[in-house]
Amino acid sequence: MPRARYKSLVDRFAEAIRSGSLPPGTRLPTHRQLAAEHGLALVTASRVYAELEAMGLVSGETGRGTFVREISLPPGQGSGQMSVAAGVLDLNFNYPSLPGQADLLRTALRQLALSGDLEALLRYQPHAGRLHERAAVARHLLSRGLTVEAEQVLVVSGAQHGLAVTMMALLKPGDVIAVDALTYSGFKVLAETLHLEIVAVPVTADGPDLDYLQNLCRKRPVRAVYSMPTLHNPLGWVMSLAQREQLVAIARQHNLMIIEDAAYAFLAEDVPLPVARLAPERTVYVGGLSKSVATGLRVGFIAAPLAWVKALERTIMATTWNVPGVMSAIAVAWIEDGTVAQLEAQKRQDARARQALAAQVLKGVAYTSHPSSYFLWLPLAEEARADQVAMTLQRDGISVSTAEPFAVSAHVPHALRLALGSVDMPALREALVKVRKVVQW
Repeated sequence: MPRARYKSLVDRFAEAIRSGSLPPGTRLPTHRQLAAEHGLALVTASRVYAELEAMGLVSGETGRGTFVREISLPPGQGSGQMSVAAGVLDLNFNYPSLPGQADLLRTALRQLALSGDLEALLRYQPHAGRLHERAAVARHLLSRGLTVEAEQVLVVSGAQHGLAVTMMALLKPGDVIAVDALTYSGFKVLAETLHLEIVAVPVTADGPDLDYLQNLCRKRPVRAVYSMPTLHNPLGWVMSLAQREQLVAIARQHNLMIIEDAAYAFLAEDVPLPVARLAPERTVYVGGLSKSVATGLRVGFIAAPLAWVKALERTIMATTWNVPGVMSAIAVAWIEDGTVAQLEAQKRQDARARQALAAQVLKGVAYTSHPSSYFLWLPLAEEARADQVAMTLQRDGISVSTAEPFAVSAHVPHALRLALGSVDMPALREALVKVRKVVQW
């Protein structure tokens, strides 16, 4: 097919989609039907759809066909980008806050202003953080069941920075990382940016399919596995001790590095030991205070085998040089005076109240969650399309995320992830009532 004619067909489809004559949700002809209708080679027909998909106009779904996408969603809606219009109830991102936190900050700043060490905070800090700060974080991690020395701890600018530092320092472009088929969207962005190959491990109701991971490691040169064993985002599971031990056994057999993301671990109580406790020689534990304290307090931490600390320090130097001293000083003061523990307890209680409200409003609607998490996973009916549901809710003043930013495999389920922690309780009830009406319509 001459290039001009091929491009013309792409342009005709694009114009029809953008003008609305091919509305969202329209099922397009199969590749073979398109080829027969226009006298194309099958590979050329596939190329037409591939180009339209690259333009964000259609989506191909295994076993279902090719569909026109909802293209009128605001920038970032359902794509993992933070962009919520004023007046919109945000069920897309979690930034949980409690009454009185601003007063805590005022007090902390006054105390910091009276500190005899204030001038030191104006200078460069050690890349991994000052030793007394690293020791304070190590003591904090004891409450998570993790025992590490101060020298194994590195202070970073939030958990996302911790993940970036870990991947930049310990992996190289082309390395294969096994991840859950539905996983944290920020990890996907990092892997793509760093040119790492992520391979999906199917998920079950209560954790990853570890037998699949075992077989995968026999067939592919998997270098690392990324896991959220305590309070998975978005599915909310907590892996059992037996599952964690199986993961560790696989990692040791195939010499895998384990990246343990503990961003939401503070919300779950009475949980098994961290994977980093079970396999300290090969696990990097990453956490932070954004969810447990405040999203604006960009302080996180890495706990790693001592042999890897120097490489991690060099990467902190290459990215931020050090966490701003004022921020780490506030964070450590709050760890040491019990403020962090107090806020974590209050947020567990708050999350449980929000889950109870969701259970009440969504009674009879099938969804997956943890009783003390700030999110839930809501699969849609077979005939529903997530982008259209998200657009309908957007018009109703509700911002939600589709499954797309979380999906690693080619098959993207039609589902919503609802973040429960960013609006007050009356607004959350209002939003969930609207969600229920839309998904059951």
